[in-house]
Amino acid sequence: MNQHTSTTAIARFLTITDTAEVLNVSVSQAYSLVRSGELPAIRIGNRGSWRIESDVLESYIEAKYEESRRASLWNQSDFANIAEFSLAEDYSRTRRS
Repeated sequence: MNQHTSTTAIARFLTITDTAEVLNVSVSQAYSLVRSGELPAIRIGNRGSWRIESDVLESYIEAKYEESRRASLWNQSDFANIAEFSLAEDYSRTRRS
């Protein structure tokens, strides 16, 4: 097995601490992302330690960038200032109650 394959195999799964470091958030924030299901993870072992697959984390980061990009484009668009769009959302909330 070459060095690249060995490193790739070892780095496939990250701990919550590793994940928090990559995302530059606290460990409790990383746990919150996992517990809410926003960041998919698996439990390993008797104590149920969480592991996040590095590819899943990269996909999560890419999705967050895309979400941010779309929000930015929406806020720059001509539709962002149209009252009907925000009122329609408020109306749908009140109809559900």
